[in-house]
Amino acid sequence: MVQLSDILPADGIVPSLKASSKKQALQELSQLAGRLADLDTRTVFETLLQRERLGSTGLGQGIAIPHGKFAGLDRLYGVFARLAHPIEFDAVDDQPVDLVFLLLAPESAGADHLKALARISRLLRDPAIVAKLRGSDSAGALYSILTEPAASASHAA
Repeated sequence: MVQLSDILPADGIVPSLKASSKKQALQELSQLAGRLADLDTRTVFETLLQRERLGSTGLGQGIAIPHGKFAGLDRLYGVFARLAHPIEFDAVDDQPVDLVFLLLAPESAGADHLKALARISRLLRDPAIVAKLRGSDSAGALYSILTEPAASASHAA
């Protein structure tokens, strides 16, 4: 089972990202993710934009999970942002997005990449978890909510 604590570093949380557009949010998160994963931030940004052109990663209900695969990565990396103000993200329900979990995967990740996406998606579909995330404005609190074992256990069923 993919544990979010294995993917998401404590310093990969942005508690109040100020972005006025999808592109700006992706740019900011690409810089953080690129730094953490030791990838070229421009490459991260371009890869995420290409993925968005295939179809928005805005899942609905204010949540987006932009993701991409990268050569030279040795494991999955995630960053999470709570936006200061919701932004237009071309989400499936046309609602603006305020919670973004960015996932970077190795080119060869295959099933691990999909398992991680499914895991993040399940977690962010839980109304109680989402309410806690929207109600927290410290990186530490957000990290705890996203990585607490109780959240993992309740979704295993």
